[in-house]
Amino acid sequence: MLVIPVIFLSLANCNTETPSTLPVDSASIPNTPVQAKSQPKLQKVSDNHVSKHAKPCEKKSLSIVVNISKQELYLYCNYQGKKKKVKIYPVSTSKYGIGSEAGSNKTPLGLHRIEKKIGNGAPIYTIFKARRNTGRSAKAILNDPGAGDLVTTRIMWLKGLEPGKNSGRGVDSFRRYIYIHGTGEENKIGKRASHGCIRMYNKDVIDLYNRVSEGTKVLIIK
Repeated sequence: MLVIPVIFLSLANCNTETPSTLPVDSASIPNTPVQAKSQPKLQKVSDNHVSKHAKPCEKKSLSIVVNISKQELYLYCNYQGKKKKVKIYPVSTSKYGIGSEAGSNKTPLGLHRIEKKIGNGAPIYTIFKARRNTGRSAKAILNDPGAGDLVTTRIMWLKGLEPGKNSGRGVDSFRRYIYIHGTGEENKIGKRASHGCIRMYNKDVIDLYNRVSEGTKVLIIK
């Protein structure tokens, strides 16, 4: 019987990342091999295929709206002068409510963009710590009470675009490490349960990650 030390895996809190940690380029993220006899075998996931359902919209024409009251994320395509909803994903925003203050663990409102995409090619359920691939999997502890606020599978790191609201001293979404990411608590999707980030089902975060690009606009509304 395999025993996974859960206590070491539950520290990937969106808003308790060390401020001095430097941003890393997604191209430099190593896919650390999973050690035999200690972790379940993971399968690679391809990120090179964008679903045909996203066509004819180009990535540069896509935008995202996160609706906190409905706990849903909407992917839109601005196509031929019209804004069309491409897909709806259930999400989980902060259990502490809405807010931009540093240290509040709240989900910020307003216009953002995806500043960095991290995790390309990592196996589904991969656990990230400080945006680095740990080589560990959350699959065996998925939805366990002790799973904690894990950051899994993919990360889309958001940068606020509204000074004084979600950008700048004391309210900066990027410095607060606000992400769209996969979670070890999929059973809480649809409820306000995160520590400030926008959580998604692991399969959904791969799908969204594949569709969008760095620079895609993200509007977070009540």
